[in-house]
Parts: sequence; structure tokens; C-alpha cells
Amino acid sequence: MTVRLALLLVSAGLLFGQDDTTIRVNVRLVRILATVKDPSGALVGSLNKADFEVRDNGAPQQVAVFERQTDQPLSVAVLIDNSGSTAKDLKYETDSVTKFVRALLREGNPEDAVALYSFNWEIVKHNGFTRNVGAIDRSLRLLRGEAGTALYDAILLASRDIEDRPGRKILVVVTDGGDTISKTDFNRATEAAQLADAVIYPILVVPITNEAGRNVGGENALTTFSLRTGGRVFSPTLGAEMDNAFDQILRDLRTQYLLGFYPKDVPLTSDRFHTLQLGTKDPALHVVARSGYYGEAQQDAVPAYAGSSTGPAGQAQNGETVRPKKPPPAKVKGP
Repeated sequence: MTVRLALLLVSAGLLFGQDDTTIRVNVRLVRILATVKDPSGALVGSLNKADFEVRDNGAPQQVAVFERQTDQPLSVAVLIDNSGSTAKDLKYETDSVTKFVRALLREGNPEDAVALYSFNWEIVKHNGFTRNVGAIDRSLRLLRGEAGTALYDAILLASRDIEDRPGRKILVVVTDGGDTISKTDFNRATEAAQLADAVIYPILVVPITNEAGRNVGGENALTTFSLRTGGRVFSPTLGAEMDNAFDQILRDLRTQYLLGFYPKDVPLTSDRFHTLQLGTKDPALHVVARSGYYGEAQQDAVPAYAGSSTGPAGQAQNGETVRPKKPPPAKVKGP
């Protein structure tokens, strides 16, 4: 239902006053970015709107917006872990990031843009959304490894920055493990990404092949970020494998479907989180999309995190440093 039609319905009720029935109209368009794969894992980019089925809290929905291999502009925030454990690998990671940014901006929509963040015990926004590959490359070359990993704070901050961007919104997170120092928790970081309609692609660099010495809990959290937002996690080594991971992300972005619907007849619960189910009429195909979104709840529900003051607030400016916790004196540095 369009906003104009909703206004006409409201106006009619005011003029005639003959029906005191409350009409609840949800004019928010829920957008879903999705990739589809066949049983062999190959991307499928030829489906039509009628091939998809969408359910919101179990209720079937009508797809109002559909684009195959959408070329809507991309806003890609690259979050790179420069904690102490990454110091020896940073050069190889930044080389792969530069190649990815160059390839992303060379093709596609001329409005595509990239922002760069780093995170250790602090989060630094080095470059706002730009198409200047040279500026991003210079920022990458200046990164140095220091202790602490404020992963959740970084995801929260980047999600807030990207929320009002038009088109598709992507977070690429390059890290070697889990969170160690954030004020924000996993659920709140996930909620921020969901509210921003952002898809998270973690690139998990695992230098240790056995579980001894690895942050398995952190790895599971990264996998869950990807599942809940419609991305996927990669676990490459450095060099060619990392380059290949970035290439696969590019292929996903170039083969994405965009679907949108206006929620109708959705059963509400006390939880603002609505569960989405997106599938195709062909059960052999596998659809990768976010697991839900934050929308309406029953009127007596209390919004999650209402009044909460934890975590970094607002949006970061270029070069701004956000310190989630006070570091040891030896680790203090300026923006």
C-alpha cells in the first residue's frame, strides 16, 4: 500500500467518522539481498520474481520489488583487524584489500563507494565512503598491529555509519579471531547490522589449523554474523587464498537478487525481531539471505536495549578514533 493511499484512507475516516475501526498500515518496505546456488554450489542468476517465496513470521508475503543481478549502488565498509596478533600478517592482508577495492570500483555502478575502518583496542575510521583507491591504499599502508580486538564495537559503529546510505550495504570484516575488549555485545552489534540492512562477509584468517590456541568461540560468532545478515564466512590463508575469498565476494555482489515487500497480515509477538524465510519453488536451490529484520511488535512489548547507553554512540568522522575501553598507558595513542 502506498503512502498516498494510506493518507487517503486516514482522511476518509476523519471526514465521515462512521467507522471507529483502527486500520494499521505498515508502509515500510522490507528489502532482502539474496544469492542463490545450485546443488553444486554454482551461483544462479536467472530466476524470476515468481520463483521466490517470502514469509514474515510465517505469513506469506507478496514481493513488490524485484531486481535480478541488481546494479543498485554498493556501499562497502571494510573493517580490518589490526590487533597485536595480526601484526606479522598485515602487509599481506592489506595487499588483498587493495586488490579487492580496485576491482570493486573498476566495474559496476559508478556510485559504488568504499569506507575503511581499523580496529584493535580502538576503532579508527580512516576513509569515509569514497572511490579514491589511492587514499584507501595509503591508509592501509599506515596500519600497525596493537593489542585488543574491539570487533563488536567496530561492527556497531560501521553499521550506524552505513545505515542511511542508498542502495546495497556490505560490511567486509578481515580478522583472525574473536572480540576481546568491546563494550558492545554480540546481540547489539547484530541488531545494528540488521537495522542498517547490512550484509556481513567475515574473512577469518586462521594461521593455526588445529583448535588448540584458536578462538573457536569468536569464529562461531563471525559465522553467526554472516548467517543472520545474509553473507557468508571465508577462512583463507594469506596470499592467493585470501585474494580468492575477495573474488568470491565480488561474484556474490554481482549476482545478487534484490527483493522487497510491504509486511501484510504479519502475526506480531513481543519481539521486534521478525523471522524471514526466503526460498524458491525449486527445493534443490539454496538461498542465502538474512534471517530476519527489526519491525513491529505487540504494543505492550518493550523495545530491546531501550535507554541503553552502552557501546559507542553516534557516527564516526574521518580519522576519528573511538576508544571502547581505556587501554593500558603503554597503548595510548592519538587519532
